[in-house]
Amino acid sequence: MFSRAACTGLWRDRRAAAALEFAFVVPILIGLYFMTMETSQAIEANKKTGRIASMVADLVTQQQQITESEIDAIMKIGGAVIQPYNRTSPSIYVTGIEITDEDTPKVKVAWSRKMVSGATSDYLTAGSTTTIPNELKVRGTFLIRGEAQLDYKPVLTWNSEKKATIGLAAAFDKISMGEKYYLRPRMSQKVSCIDC
Repeated sequence: MFSRAACTGLWRDRRAAAALEFAFVVPILIGLYFMTMETSQAIEANKKTGRIASMVADLVTQQQQITESEIDAIMKIGGAVIQPYNRTSPSIYVTGIEITDEDTPKVKVAWSRKMVSGATSDYLTAGSTTTIPNELKVRGTFLIRGEAQLDYKPVLTWNSEKKATIGLAAAFDKISMGEKYYLRPRMSQKVSCIDC
């Protein structure tokens, strides 16, 4: 057994105190570092998601008429905005919306396209009704709606093989981000899609 003098000597020996404090503090500091890094990356990805929606809608509003292939090219340009984030790809939707010139205006889809996982296709059926904010429901006008959605995957739950890691997948599998913008055409009263 230890003698009282040996125990007192061990208590007074401060040589390893810094190493012990370091061992307690380092995991906390590493955790704070990863949380700060992940939060800043998520905020940046959210800003870029909004930028995609506004940029795609803005580029379409600058046209007098447009084709499916031009809309698809604009959406692909919008998809490149999210780089260097590459854990998931954004879904982009562009819709031309016509508000009828009636006492009770109807909100109808003129044309619509989408890009999901890099593949483009038709989105909403032409002639179907859709919804817009009441403030934008002006008789006889035309709107372009740009939408972008992104399922943000935190670093701690993602790897290159797309497998969940570190056991955090259940709690932090993805954070859904999305933004929607409505813009009016700039060069004409409406933006017609020739082959939609």
